[in-house]
Amino acid sequence: MINLGLLMIRLVIGVSFMGHGLQKLFGWFKGYGPKETGARMESFGFKPGVMIAVLVGLAEFIGGLLFATGYLTKIATALIVITMLGAIKVHMPNGYWIDKGGFEYPFVLAVVTLAIAFIGPGAFSIG
Repeated sequence: MINLGLLMIRLVIGVSFMGHGLQKLFGWFKGYGPKETGARMESFGFKPGVMIAVLVGLAEFIGGLLFATGYLTKIATALIVITMLGAIKVHMPNGYWIDKGGFEYPFVLAVVTLAIAFIGPGAFSIG
């Protein structure tokens, strides 16, 4: 049952990150694509915006794919945690709680992802 639980966590987080990456890279799933995401990145102080948007989109997509499959989990975790540190920085001025625009959600995702890296991806993985 532990292996099934690890698989469920990896799939939900991994596929979600893949989707977020595709939003930034191609504007899919009601995303903004690199140009508009880049403009938003610049408004948060991340420059050059389009390049950062593409790099974050790639990190989210590749990190999510690796995390979902359980392949190179530590690299996947690094990619995801780095992007979540950026999100935490953006949301930090709003406090902790997500209902106030705070950093609660990216913090939880980073910690859960790190926990899986410490535990290991489980038996149902290709890593």
